Amino acid sequence: MSRQKSSRRWLSPDKPGFHILMAVVVTIVIFVLTILFLRLFTRHGHEIEMPSYMGRSAEELTQHGRAEGFVFVVNDELYENDAVPGSVLKQNPMPGEKVKRGRKVYLTVAAAEPPTIKMLELRDLSLRQAQIMIESQGLVLDHIIEKPSPYENVVLEVLYKGHSIAQGTPIKQGEKLTLVIGKNIGDLPDSTTTETSDNQF
Repeated sequence: MSRQKSSRRWLSPDKPGFHILMAVVVTIVIFVLTILFLRLFTRHGHEIEMPSYMGRSAEELTQHGRAEGFVFVVNDELYENDAVPGSVLKQNPMPGEKVKRGRKVYLTVAAAEPPTIKMLELRDLSLRQAQIMIESQGLVLDHIIEKPSPYENVVLEVLYKGHSIAQGTPIKQGEKLTLVIGKNIGDLPDSTTTETSDNQF
């Protein structure tokens, strides 16, 4: 009987034991609620397979895509000849990846027009170097013209629509260029310039 009374006295509100017990109970409750909240917030274990949005309208997705459980963000544009402007070319995460609903999906969309770049200096480069630089800038090497010169396979001039184009001139990606390259005079039948297909080099 005396033990019960002493226990009740120890757990009475004005005793230290009561406050210690309450602190332990509150800590346990907060811990359990935090775990439950985190599981609910992160949708623990509720992953789905990322659908493919390739070819879809980026505008439609960014405006109405929340209904599909994701937030769509356009973060880049890329020009492709055959692509419908505004359509999705790339997405991150990729189709098939395991993701949680509500996450952001970053889209690369097809630009309506090719971007404008500044023409690089190609003169005095080798034909191979010039080809690499033209491709890296998204331009097209359309023709190669050979001109008598002691500098074999060196770019003497760059032509755009039949006219010489200088370094720094604005030009759109996808445009076609012609390179005038040197050819050993002894290898040509006469002193006239000749035009060849670029796939011979």
